[in-house]
Amino acid sequence: MKAVFGFVGVLVVVLGLSWIFQGNDFFMHKVFTPRQEAVRREVFEQSKAYNQGMIQELQNMQFEYIKAAPEHQTALASIILHRAADYDENRLPSDLRVFIQQLRRNQGR
Repeated sequence: MKAVFGFVGVLVVVLGLSWIFQGNDFFMHKVFTPRQEAVRREVFEQSKAYNQGMIQELQNMQFEYIKAAPEHQTALASIILHRAADYDENRLPSDLRVFIQQLRRNQGR
């Protein structure tokens, strides 16, 4: 009978410890994962590839805007402004920065 109670006691202790470790893992994941992702995103947004890609994409959109018929330019302007909304304008070449500022002024009308 003591052996059965001992086995049950050991089983309860093992299950309790696994419950604690699992809870700790969940807590650690809950606390640290958002911070890790924020750092990863910040590093990505500082990368040369991201910045060059964004500039190239906006320049291509600028070219398409200039080629487009006036009735399509409104839609393209909206897309360009949406794409450039979260991007630091100070990283843009001056001609592209001026273009985006003009689009913003024209959207305000």
